[in-house]
Amino acid sequence: MKRFGILFSLVVFLVASSLGAEEADGNKESLETLAKEMATIKASLAETKLALETTKQESNWVWTCIAAFLVFFMQAGFAYVEAGFTRAKNAVNILMKNFSDLTVGAIAYWVVGFSIMFGPQLLSGFGVGVPAFAESLINAEDGSMDPAKYTFFIFQIVFAATAATIVSGAMAERTKFSAYLVFSIIITAFIYPIFGSFAWGSLNGISIGFLESLGLGGGEGVGFHDFAGSTVVHSVGAWAGLAGAIVVGPRMGKFQTDGRVYPILGHNMSMAALGVFILWFGWFGFNPGSTTSIEGGSFARIAVVTHMSACAGAISAMILTWLLFKKPEIGLTLNGGLAGLVAITAPCDVVSITGAVVIGTVAGVLVIVSVLFLDKIKIDDPVGAVSVHGVCGAWGTLSVGLFSIETGLFAGAGFAQFAAQAIGVVTAFLWAFPTSFLMFYVIKKTMGLRVSEEEELLGLDILEHGNEAYPVSK
Repeated sequence: MKRFGILFSLVVFLVASSLGAEEADGNKESLETLAKEMATIKASLAETKLALETTKQESNWVWTCIAAFLVFFMQAGFAYVEAGFTRAKNAVNILMKNFSDLTVGAIAYWVVGFSIMFGPQLLSGFGVGVPAFAESLINAEDGSMDPAKYTFFIFQIVFAATAATIVSGAMAERTKFSAYLVFSIIITAFIYPIFGSFAWGSLNGISIGFLESLGLGGGEGVGFHDFAGSTVVHSVGAWAGLAGAIVVGPRMGKFQTDGRVYPILGHNMSMAALGVFILWFGWFGFNPGSTTSIEGGSFARIAVVTHMSACAGAISAMILTWLLFKKPEIGLTLNGGLAGLVAITAPCDVVSITGAVVIGTVAGVLVIVSVLFLDKIKIDDPVGAVSVHGVCGAWGTLSVGLFSIETGLFAGAGFAQFAAQAIGVVTAFLWAFPTSFLMFYVIKKTMGLRVSEEEELLGLDILEHGNEAYPVSK
């Protein structure tokens, strides 16, 4: 009996051991299966994360390209505004200059301008990149096209064209087309990119300009802030236009010997108004597009403040003309809207709606005061380009130091930001105006800058281009 008990215990032990081994083997297989499933899930999550990141990047590229296309369309707006504000006999000339700013300017910017603005700097931390073709900066190391950098490049190309075309309006109706083409190359290849390297050099992630790293105030300090180009694009183009208007001289009959100013009216206010609408629409690419990203939705806020500043500028300009001339004048009202757009371009990412309305209101007044002042000192600017883009661009840039909700004076942050803005505004003028004046003077003394009196009287369309904007059918 005792032997039977021992035998039974042994059998039970063997059976239990066998079952335990089978269970252990089963658990091991389950763990291995679970590990494989976890690895699959982890790989799937990584793929999903990569796909989401790729989608986010591509969405940002799409948004930036759409914004660039809107800025491209602004060239049509500039052409219509300038043609409408000038006489019919010069409409073809205006259209040719605006078209050429886009075409000739793009080639010049590709050849050298882009690299000067965003490339490795000749003097690190100051500005002015090493001249080279744009491909040296926008292609990958293996020579393939980098879509992110190509997106950035197309956005910058259309900005460069905007700076160039501002000059056209200030010198309209008396400038040789060939001379203008030469300067269009100079401004897009050198004048605009060099100042751009001071203020925006870091945007391509290679260098940083000295205006960006001023470091004024306490702590890390603040640098020059021009979000979308009130000074970098608009004032630089306007100061170049001012130099050109002075060197080429006023149109025949504009300023009388007895001191009176003879108003030379534009031929088509419908065209001018449509041009302003196009520019306004394009500005939703210019300012919100400068985010180059849809993340966080900041482009929507920027679109709102841009629109509100333009509205305020148009209204204040209309009211002032009503008070001064007893009638609400359309030309200056249109320019008031543009003045509000130009002014809000620098601070659009850092101001409230209330700040934007104040900025636009002041711009609408400034543009009229500036137009009247330039007439007073006998500088002929047929479309008000210097007043809209230069004076109001400077005001908008300075307004960052006042209305910025983070670093502005009215936010209690002191004068550091305003000082940084003032340094940028003065630097832009001291660079763009003298350099452009010298270039125009050299052009004047070599190939000639101004058309003959006969061409000016008959119109530049026939004698410069061989056709008319409005030919009479025979």
